[in-house]
Amino acid sequence: MNQLIAPSLLSADFGNLARDIQMINNSQADWFHIDIMDGHFVPNLSFGFPVLKSIVVHAKKPLDIHLMITNPDMYIERFCTEAHADILTVHYEACTHLHRTLQSIKAHGAKAGVALNPHTPVSVLEDILVEADMVLLMSVNPGFGGQKFITQTIEKIKKLKQMIDNQHLNTLIEIDGGVGLNNHHTLVEAGANVLVCGNSVFGAENPVATIDLLKK
Repeated sequence: MNQLIAPSLLSADFGNLARDIQMINNSQADWFHIDIMDGHFVPNLSFGFPVLKSIVVHAKKPLDIHLMITNPDMYIERFCTEAHADILTVHYEACTHLHRTLQSIKAHGAKAGVALNPHTPVSVLEDILVEADMVLLMSVNPGFGGQKFITQTIEKIKKLKQMIDNQHLNTLIEIDGGVGLNNHHTLVEAGANVLVCGNSVFGAENPVATIDLLKK
């Protein structure tokens, strides 16, 4: 499959959010990536439900919602019903009962993703991989945009791709952090399917043209 491009709204101009959403609607981008931060699991705050409801009104493409929060189980129903998440991703590090959490996401009508922080090996997912529609590998430390890509992520992608192939699964591999025109080919060649692009898109002189290049 061709790689999917998911521009991260964390890097959008919050004063012109509707404008930036419309730009993504009219581009070759595939998903909207939305980072939810609670100030506990990561040292930052981002979108709440009032902003999410506004995004839902304007967005015409699937919503890829990434929960960087503690106790994600408390909010699964709201993110699926109020925020209309198409893909809802929780962190392995935040879930005591990951199997139950992924099952709950799917029961509420969304595809289930699991994210790993840079220090967490992909091997921890071996027994749960069959339940995940997508695995998100953080290629920066979560919490802030604009960080430098962690190069060890390339080997993690390759290991995860081998795990997926060994189990004959169709699980997508998403990469989030420091992704841009300088490394997107390498990520796709290693096995990535979904590229989250923040500053590389919204900080570009021509975001639509940049998305076109990332799709090639």
